[in-house]
Amino acid sequence: MSSLQGKVALVTGSTSGIGLGIAQSLARQGASILFNGFGSADDIAKLQAETQATFGVKTAYHGADLSKVAEIEALAQFAISTFGGVDILVNNAGIQYVAPVEDFPVERWDSVIAINLSSVFHTTRLLLPGMKQRGWGRIVNIASAHGLVASAQKAAYVAAKHGVVGLTKVVALETAQLSITCNAICPGWVLTPLVQKQIDAKAAAQGISVAEASKQLLGEKQPSLQFVTPEQLGELTVFLCSDAASNVRGAAWNVDGGWVAQ
Repeated sequence: MSSLQGKVALVTGSTSGIGLGIAQSLARQGASILFNGFGSADDIAKLQAETQATFGVKTAYHGADLSKVAEIEALAQFAISTFGGVDILVNNAGIQYVAPVEDFPVERWDSVIAINLSSVFHTTRLLLPGMKQRGWGRIVNIASAHGLVASAQKAAYVAAKHGVVGLTKVVALETAQLSITCNAICPGWVLTPLVQKQIDAKAAAQGISVAEASKQLLGEKQPSLQFVTPEQLGELTVFLCSDAASNVRGAAWNVDGGWVAQ
């Protein structure tokens, strides 16, 4: 029997990139998956069908906009009505905007904080009571190397991700004597659509190839010169959901090719 058979996982931002990699790793272990994220109805239906066929698990989808509290509350209610609750909560959804502090648009600040930080608070406050009732739970927050160190022109993202690491520690302390753990994963550069946009912008701005822009991007921060993969993050999430990790609490686990070791 798979290690997460009978468990239900909500992975926010799971229709592509890191979130999809994590959802697939959890499904491989037998967890039912509640997808959330953007995409066409056809693409999402195909994703659900492929996941069900490949891993033999139940799936559902809710398109909540995580910048809106009412939609997060609707997502939580949908999870409860559809699956009876959520055992594994993976807060992955995120957006990015790059600008100097004095030029940072206020509305962009608000949206980054809402999606990257406030949504983590709201999903946790709404779904933690059910975990307590059932006597088991795992919360995995996808923070970032930017939750541990900073980079220029990323004020909102860095502030939000530092906040996620802090919130993770608080929830871990509040659940320390329960069979519920809360941890953060702090990836370095992962080749996702979000990062690909930054690479393309760098290539265009400097008049260089995308391959050279990728090498530059990695060389600035990530000593391994290798992108982290969604699959690696998925397998680490599976470990954090396992009995072996039952005393890993409040960790901010960097997977960053040596980024924060410098």
